[in-house]
Amino acid sequence: MKYTGRVFRPPSEAYSLIVQATIGCSHNRCAFCQMYKEKKFAIRPIGEVLADLADARRTYPQIGRVFLADGDALILPQAHLLQILRFIQTEIPECHRVGIYASPRSIKSKSLAELTELAAAGLHIAYLGLESGNEAVLARMNKGETVQEIIAAGQKVRQAGIALSLTAINGLGGAEHSQEHAIDTAKAVSAIRPDYLALLTLRVYTGTPLADWVEEGSFTLMDPLALARECRLFLEHVDSEGSIFRSNHASNYLPLAGTLNADREKLIAQLDAALEGKRRFRRQVELGF
Repeated sequence: MKYTGRVFRPPSEAYSLIVQATIGCSHNRCAFCQMYKEKKFAIRPIGEVLADLADARRTYPQIGRVFLADGDALILPQAHLLQILRFIQTEIPECHRVGIYASPRSIKSKSLAELTELAAAGLHIAYLGLESGNEAVLARMNKGETVQEIIAAGQKVRQAGIALSLTAINGLGGAEHSQEHAIDTAKAVSAIRPDYLALLTLRVYTGTPLADWVEEGSFTLMDPLALARECRLFLEHVDSEGSIFRSNHASNYLPLAGTLNADREKLIAQLDAALEGKRRFRRQVELGF
């Protein structure tokens, strides 16, 4: 199997077969991200992708999950994606989940009927970055989409029968816009009602516009206490019944896990314990996401 550059995948895909369907990210301009900066976006030839899958089939007797990388592989042409999914269905019949990174742009490029067709062909879960529900924060971070466009994209994925895993970033508004970032993100998540919600914590990477803003003083990073207060505010305002909530990524200072809205009070109590000094924050682990 071939792979160009560094491998990035969601934490829940740690034990999946990772097959590179695209190289890099089709947007690749977010101010906080450096994941695919060394790669120029390209679509891998379908023959190479199928050859990788065939090679994996010969190598591994059991392949329970497949993740199609890199960033935003959903941008692939419909026929291209269907060929990959049908190969997996035929040649790797024991595979019970195929996942993919998506973007509002790639979701918008496909009709509801096309997304439903992908679900029928075995696409089980899509990972979408909301990052923030605040328009000003999204615009500064150069996400390339509005809040309403991201909400519509998330709703469309769910309507097609594809499970949606949504990510947001604690601290993305900085100390300057913490309150509106928390409340507006809660509103956006409530409108989407994803199957899974991952709340990561902002990290600063050298060479990004965000790193420059931090150095010049126009963006103020938040300490663990301030981040916990922001997370608490988010949980107070979110209404996303049934969403499986996780804030236990390597970036998070305080691991949290539960199901919304049932575990809201339990999660808030854990944050309160940390804010009162009864629970220790952990250090961020140096891992990508």
